[in-house]
Amino acid sequence: MALPSILKDFNLFGDGNNWQGQIPELTLPELALRMVEYEGGGMGGPIEVDHGHELITFEWTPGGLIIDGLFDSFGSPVHDAALLRFTGSYESDEDGGVIPVEVVTRGRHKTIGMGDASKGDNNTQSVTTTCSYYKLTVDGEVIVEIDVPGYVFTVRGVDRLAERRRALGL
Repeated sequence: MALPSILKDFNLFGDGNNWQGQIPELTLPELALRMVEYEGGGMGGPIEVDHGHELITFEWTPGGLIIDGLFDSFGSPVHDAALLRFTGSYESDEDGGVIPVEVVTRGRHKTIGMGDASKGDNNTQSVTTTCSYYKLTVDGEVIVEIDVPGYVFTVRGVDRLAERRRALGL
């Protein structure tokens, strides 16, 4: 019987700030392709055609009132002003092996919800960051890298947009 590796702990860094112990929960970005139906003459039905990526969003929940550096890039006119780096320690309950996982994103904080404030409560905020860059590294191997404005989409070392860039002279 095989058991999955379990996330035993994680940390989030933002713009070089170490937010150790300050992020109780986060939702890692979902990767999705924007698919459009196409059906041409002589086809038995529609297929979906890849039209690039859906917007990549990273949702995370800081505890307390304000964490160091959160507002520094808020409202920036630059698409990649906010750098977030998730580090995770996944562990096997079969052999005790630890697998490091890292997700690096660059983008903008779209929303900062200040949350409810109650005396004596551990108040939380909610932040949504839209990402123009995403990289997933597992145990030192880059699994996926997406640089939207750079027109790069790499999966396990294969750049799926290299031929398109060449065709466009980029």
